Formats: sequence, C-alpha cells, structure tokens
Amino acid sequence: TKNSEPVYEPATGRVLCDMIPCGEEEVDQAIKSAHSAYLKWSQLSGMERSRIMLEAARIIRERRNAIAKAEVANNGKSITEAEVDIDVAWQCIEYYAGIAPTLSGQHIQLPGGSFAYTRREPLGVCVGIGAWNYPFQIAAWKSAPALACGNAMVFKPSPMTPVTAVMLAEIYKEAGVPDGLFNVVQGGAETGSLLCHHPMVAKVSFTGSVPTGKKVMEMAAKSVKQVTL
Repeated sequence: TKNSEPVYEPATGRVLCDMIPCGEEEVDQAIKSAHSAYLKWSQLSGMERSRIMLEAARIIRERRNAIAKAEVANNGKSITEAEVDIDVAWQCIEYYAGIAPTLSGQHIQLPGGSFAYTRREPLGVCVGIGAWNYPFQIAAWKSAPALACGNAMVFKPSPMTPVTAVMLAEIYKEAGVPDGLFNVVQGGAETGSLLCHHPMVAKVSFTGSVPTGKKVMEMAAKSVKQVTL
C-alpha cells in the first residue's frame, strides 16, 4: 500500500486533500477497464459519440463556477483565469463532438470500374499526461479528440493538481460514456512510467517539460507507441 501525499492549496498552504499514487496494480486495472470501454465506444457511430460529448460539454457549462472554484483552490490561479479555462474546455469538447460524425475514409476510383477505399479506425487506449498549470483544460484538450475518434483514455494529472481531472471523469460518466472510458490515475514519475510501458497502451500524449518529454518518448519507443509532445 502506497503512502498518501498531501495536496496543498497554494493560496493558504492548507491541505486540500490527500493523494495516493497509483501503483502497478491500479494502473493495470485502469488500462484494462479503459480497453473494455473502448470496445463498446468504438462501435458507436460518430453521431452517437457526438451526442454524448455534447452532453458532457453542456454539463461543464452548467457547472462552470463550481469547477472554476475547485481549479482556483487546487492550482492557485485567479477565478477570472479559471473561468476562461473552463469555457475553453467545454468549447474544445463541443468542437470535437462536431467533428466526430464527419470522420470517414476515402473512396478511390481505379481502372476498369474497380475501386479502393480507406477507413479510419481508432487506436484503442490512449494515455494523457497533464501539467499543473491548466489541469482541467489539458484533461479536456487531450480527451476530447481521443474520445471523438472512438478511443479510450487513461489520464494522469500532475500530482500537484489532481482534483479537477476527477471532476471531468465524473462528468463524462454522467453524460453517458461507458464505464472506464476516461479513467484518472494519480501519481508522479513512477505512475507515468507504468503508463508509458504498458503493452495495452497505443498512444501517449504528454504536456510538460522537455527533459520529461524525452523520457516519455524513450519509454514509448520501446513498444513503438505513438507519441504527441
């Protein structure tokens, strides 16, 4: 059992909550749960995924003030900036919800009346690793395109700002995504390493420092995972 770590409110120094880093067992459970959800989610039409994502965007708009206040307490930014971040988050989800029904392949005419076609298929389980400065916004930025394309995501927020990503997971669930489609795991470098090395992960999206980004790419390259830095 890992020891809990205090999460502080920057403005006052008080303990906001305790965070327990996820170990190998928890990471494995989160990824396997996400994969099960992906198998269901990827079979929905783009229009069906779009409706659920639009509902998630609506819930975020409705709870803008509450999410922004949580962001202020956990991150320390001003309420004005936090409210803008929440607006950008729901707008991002709404944008990709609009794209979901338009995703399609190509029809290619060949000689003799033959034709070829391409189709777009989701990757599977994607990992998102976020930074401390835009906790909720980055979680939305990474999850929205992944979910719109039929993927699942396991997201690890910064250990300094672990709170609002959990709120986003609850909102996605309330909107109607399958259980586990957007999972949140907590922790630092060790948890991130477990995510990058896991064989069921198809892609890693990282926001953070250049040195850490290099390590992420190195770890993902061992199993030829796609990486976005």
